[in-house]
Amino acid sequence: MLVLCPDTEPTLLVPVLERPDAEAAEGAGSLSLIDWEDGTDPYQVAGPLLPQDGEFAISDSAWAMHLLGLQRVLPKSSYRSVTETLPMMRAVKDDNELMRLAAAGAAADSTYGEIVQRRFAGRLETEVAADLADLLREFGHEQVDFTVVGSGPNGANPHHEAGDRTIVPGDAVVLDFGGLRYGYGSDTTRTVCVGEPTSEIREVHEIVRLAQQAGVEAVRPGVSCQEIDRAARRVITDAGYGEQFIHRTGHGIGVTTHEPPYMVEGEEQPLVPGMCFSVEPGIYLAGRFGVRIEDIVTVTADGARRLNNTDHGLRVVE
Repeated sequence: MLVLCPDTEPTLLVPVLERPDAEAAEGAGSLSLIDWEDGTDPYQVAGPLLPQDGEFAISDSAWAMHLLGLQRVLPKSSYRSVTETLPMMRAVKDDNELMRLAAAGAAADSTYGEIVQRRFAGRLETEVAADLADLLREFGHEQVDFTVVGSGPNGANPHHEAGDRTIVPGDAVVLDFGGLRYGYGSDTTRTVCVGEPTSEIREVHEIVRLAQQAGVEAVRPGVSCQEIDRAARRVITDAGYGEQFIHRTGHGIGVTTHEPPYMVEGEEQPLVPGMCFSVEPGIYLAGRFGVRIEDIVTVTADGARRLNNTDHGLRVVE
C-alpha cells in the first residue's frame, strides 16, 4: 500500500518478504518503507500512517478486503475512488508514458504481422489464441492480458473467449489481443477472413473501417469523449447497422488496458493533449459473424496520433 498524505513523506507498506524487491525498485529512494510479517495484521500497521478521521482517495481496483480492513481500524475514515477524485491525473500521459504506450503498440503490430502468416483453417480458436500470447511475449510484452479469437458466429460476441470451435474456410475471425510492455498497455483488434471473403463480409468490414477512421478524425482538444462515440456510431447507423453496434466506442489505456476516460454517450469530459484511448467500433451479426477494428490513439495539440499503425484492410489468411 502506498500512502500519500499532505506534509508527510510518501510511505510504502509491504510484506517483509517483498521488502528487498521494493528497495531495489526504481524510485524507492524517495519513499519510506514499512513492512509487516505474515501472521500479523497489516491493517494495524497501516492505521497509524493515516489520519484517524481522514477522507482518502483509493485505487479503483483496490481489493474489497483491503478497504474493509482499513475501515475496521479507522472507523471514522471515508473513501472515494481515485478516478472520481483526480480524473485527469491518470488520463493524461507524459512523454515517457507515451513512449511506453507506443512501444507496446509496436509490439502488438508485430504480433499481428506474424499471426496472419500462420494457418487458421482446421485449428481451434484456443490454438490461435496461444500463438497470439506467445507472439506478444516474443515481441516484448512482459504480461499478456487477453487473446480473444472469435471465429464465425463466435465473432458476433464482442468479448468471446477463445474456445474449442474449429476455424473453417469462409470464417471471419475477430482477433483482440493485448497486455503490458514496459508497464503500459496494448490493445489491438483486427478482423481477418479465412479464404476469400463474401461480399457481405467485405461490405461490413469496410463500414467498420470507415467508422473507426471517423472516430479517429473526430479527436481534437476540447471535444467531449461522447463525440468520438457519436462520430463512429453515425457511420454505422447511416449504413443500417446501428442496432448491431452494441458497445461503447472506446476506453482509456495506461498502466492497465482498460481505464477512464470512456468514449461513450453521456461522457462529457473534454479531450486534452496526452489522453490515450482506444477507438474500436464494431458490427455484430448474431449467429453469423462480427467485425471490429481497434487502435490506440493519443490526443495531440491539433488532432490524434495512432500509437499502433497496422494496415486496416481486410486480410485474407489460410
